[in-house]
Amino acid sequence: MSELLKKLAEDLYNGDADSVVALVRQALNNGLTPAEILEHGLIAGMNVVGKDFRDGLLFIPEVLIAARAMHAGMGVLKPLLAESDVPPTGRFLIGTVQGDLHDIGKNLVAMMMEGAGFEVHDLGVDVPAQKFVAEVKAWQPDVLGLSALLTTTMAEMKTVIEALDDADLRDRVKVLVGGAPVTEKYAAEIGADGYAANASTAVEEARKLLLLGGQCNTTGL
Repeated sequence: MSELLKKLAEDLYNGDADSVVALVRQALNNGLTPAEILEHGLIAGMNVVGKDFRDGLLFIPEVLIAARAMHAGMGVLKPLLAESDVPPTGRFLIGTVQGDLHDIGKNLVAMMMEGAGFEVHDLGVDVPAQKFVAEVKAWQPDVLGLSALLTTTMAEMKTVIEALDDADLRDRVKVLVGGAPVTEKYAAEIGADGYAANASTAVEEARKLLLLGGQCNTTGL
């Protein structure tokens, strides 16, 4: 990796959005491709953010600042990536289930997924099962993320999975669940393909699901 891309990854980690934008533009002017800048600059930086967040070295405010810097850099790269037909890591659809209005964790997962190169579609909060079904059918994501922060709304995750079954869509998408009351055991019980305890492990698990065929991970992350 060039020194320029190393600096880009470091400044993204530190949340310096102005520097990230300037370095992305400098890298383009130096002849680096959008794909190289994305993989070795932005994604490399967010990978370290995710690792340190998982290990307790960074906290949510710091991750959000880094994610904003990543979004600033992506603002420069996105049109160029589209022109060069660079494929995303995968398509990730996410929402908080019906009856639940919590969104901080969901938003963090969405940011981390985008930072990892996923194309992300966020449905927001209080999303009914049939809305998830309609979006899976229309948008055809690789992974569907379901979030719940209340024990009273956890059951909606099962409702969504059953609705996907009823619509003959279950085998088209990997379902990843998470949220404070959710456990690996519960994920397995409701037929989810994976479980993530936090935003950084959500990225790791989504990548595994794309590679390993979607078997539910019940061994921890």
